[in-house]
Amino acid sequence: MGANDLITGSDGLTRCGWAASQPDYAAYHDLEWGRPVHDEVRLFEKLCLEGFQAGLSWYTILRKREGFRRAFVGFDPARIAAFDQRDVDRLLADAGIVRSRRKIESTIGNARVLLAMDGTLEELVWAHEPATHAVPEHMDEVAPSTPESTALARELKRRGFRMVGATTVYALMQACGIVDDHLVGCFVRAELDAGERRAG
Repeated sequence: MGANDLITGSDGLTRCGWAASQPDYAAYHDLEWGRPVHDEVRLFEKLCLEGFQAGLSWYTILRKREGFRRAFVGFDPARIAAFDQRDVDRLLADAGIVRSRRKIESTIGNARVLLAMDGTLEELVWAHEPATHAVPEHMDEVAPSTPESTALARELKRRGFRMVGATTVYALMQACGIVDDHLVGCFVRAELDAGERRAG
């Protein structure tokens, strides 16, 4: 096993090694990453944040998450869909978020697509949950994308969503518990294997 695959913290809990790589990662790893999300607004938030993360570190996004939530009114799709050019200008001037015009405009456009589409985002993303998923023992066994994430990315793009490549979508699937990429030996995997994944 690689040196950074698993790490045991001062609290005695063994986690995926990346959880110790930056401040605040442990809480995100322990309480959110890989735990099932079915709430429509929280799913949309995660989709948007994964899009903003493209080309950046997740830690950059995590540190700015509260800023994103303020700027994008809690990621309420109906409110974001009503944003106009003044809002785009406001967001481009907001140091609390990643000030990318392309990503800001994609987020607004994605909110409009979501409101217009038949069915829910929850139904769409969870329909791509794989029937089986390899349980990783090492970080280098975790692929950047899968056939399911490629298929979901293709479907999202077909519906008009932007910033939804296969790698971004796979990160969404990991974050929302559609797949569980916690390593063997991680205490969160043990909790999820004990039934929390399905119960979520």
